[in-house]
Amino acid sequence: MRADLRHVDTWLFDLDNTLYPVESGFMGQVERRMTDYVQEVTGLSRDEAYRLQKTYLAEYGLTLGGLVAHHGVDPKAYHALFHDISLEGLAHDPALLAALERLPGRRLIFTNADDVHAERVLDRLGLAHLFDDVFHIGLADYVPKPDRAAFDKMSAAHAIQPAATAFFEDSQRNLEPAHELGMTTVLVGPNATASTAPFVDYKTSNLTAFLMDAETRDAA
Repeated sequence: MRADLRHVDTWLFDLDNTLYPVESGFMGQVERRMTDYVQEVTGLSRDEAYRLQKTYLAEYGLTLGGLVAHHGVDPKAYHALFHDISLEGLAHDPALLAALERLPGRRLIFTNADDVHAERVLDRLGLAHLFDDVFHIGLADYVPKPDRAAFDKMSAAHAIQPAATAFFEDSQRNLEPAHELGMTTVLVGPNATASTAPFVDYKTSNLTAFLMDAETRDAA
């Protein structure tokens, strides 16, 4: 069914695994380096470090939350671990660029990554010029989505009107607070169509096709 987004004038996008496909393998690199770091900090075996990493992710929204709470890790130093990861797997997608360009109103990034990571990825994808601003985790005092406080800080920073905002995410749980605020929620990714979550308004395995097909204010 064609999405009716004629009410939307603020287009809010997650970054990683949303504006590029999971199949790029980029976040796999990030995750492996994360496991390396957890192993180094804790002295655990790799398998144990990976399990702890996932436990912290589930409990805190980010592995970083558990590392800060239980191991005194500095958030800035942690994020710097990922600043030199190869971007080779990320490519320009002219079709996605065209799909984003047709959206009326402003486009914003809302990411649990830091500013350096976001800038590197957007530049590599050739999409940086399409976005009005990036709300990164540093601006949320390192409180991640799906914490409501992160949404409140982002909303205040950009005078978000939820009823006129669509939020695109690959992480289902990050859409729940957006839905509670009154945003239109779109789950993106290869497994999105299998979701039965009541707080997901639209689901797509192909962001570009979804955006090109959607009814928007100027293209209704």
